[in-house]
Amino acid sequence: MAIKVGDALPGDVKLKEMTDGGPKDVSLKELTAGKRVVLFAVPGAFTPTCSAKHLPGFVREEAALRAKGIDEIVCVSVNDAFVMGAWGKASGADGKVRMLADGNGDFTRAVGLELDASGFGMGKRSQRYGMVVKDGKVEQLHVEPGAGLNVCSAESMLAKL
Repeated sequence: MAIKVGDALPGDVKLKEMTDGGPKDVSLKELTAGKRVVLFAVPGAFTPTCSAKHLPGFVREEAALRAKGIDEIVCVSVNDAFVMGAWGKASGADGKVRMLADGNGDFTRAVGLELDASGFGMGKRSQRYGMVVKDGKVEQLHVEPGAGLNVCSAESMLAKL
């Protein structure tokens, strides 16, 4: 069953973030404590829509999102921390969007938003979505109903704040 507005994020799932010292664990429970966070997920780093539109939109709109009371902007993908780190650097996300890896898909499964992209040779991935999390609880959730980028783009999320 998919997570919904009002639900708490799963507290026991760790994501990975690339640092100068290598990958480190990140607890979304700790990251969202006392904060308002935009968390968006993509099917895959370096994939066409994700690289051309989704992530760049959040990089571009970072200041506007923060001006609306967002403390952190987080991108999650079922990729490893090395790939997420490289994608963040290549996309100019450093200091704007935190790039968190859900390498085994544990978080994606825990929130019930897994996508079977085996037909594209990508295995199990995340659906494309965006959520606003306030102090660990889902305040808004916008899951793309199909292909494309409409309900969870940076511009769309910004308009809903």
